Amino acid sequence: MKKPIIAVDMDDTICHLVKRAIYHNNINFPTHPLRYEDMIHWDTSHLRHPDCTHDVFYGRPGLFEELEIYDEYVVEEVEKLHQAYDLLILTAAEPKTVVEKWNWLQKHMPYISPEQFITCKRKNLINFDLLIDDGAHNLIPALNDGKKVICIPHPWNINEREQHQFPLMTSWKGAKAYVDRLLEREHEEIKFDPVKR
Repeated sequence: MKKPIIAVDMDDTICHLVKRAIYHNNINFPTHPLRYEDMIHWDTSHLRHPDCTHDVFYGRPGLFEELEIYDEYVVEEVEKLHQAYDLLILTAAEPKTVVEKWNWLQKHMPYISPEQFITCKRKNLINFDLLIDDGAHNLIPALNDGKKVICIPHPWNINEREQHQFPLMTSWKGAKAYVDRLLEREHEEIKFDPVKR
């Protein structure tokens, strides 16, 4: 039997990118300090120092290798998903950050193979059954395509969370069981759907 495909984002889903970028920003541009709570939109250029462009904010060499894991449960729970499902790590990446992201995965989740690591900004083009992501721009198209989603809540997705009522996951504790329940619910709905006459 074919295993369901679970797609898992990287940045701010299994590791903390924005918080680390803020850390470096506040050292390098102390006149324009940022706070995680203020990051309520993807475009934060109005909050940053004029010299802190998007490329500067996210382009520090080595940034993607130094990110902290999301929480104490994420490594074990992603491995459980890896064992139970057809797992993909699906992440948007610039060419210069691909190696850094792969190195991070090999350090923290060495059970992930190269065949499971896909860099792609247009995630809705990938065939998966369930997506775990923090980006509403990825979650909404997946929902529209009839796929299951789990949203990792952050300030920048609060408005979309209110509009779309995504299933949420604030911690990776019990994540595999949560995914099981979401996929079983879909199976039960199909299995017990009344026969149309």
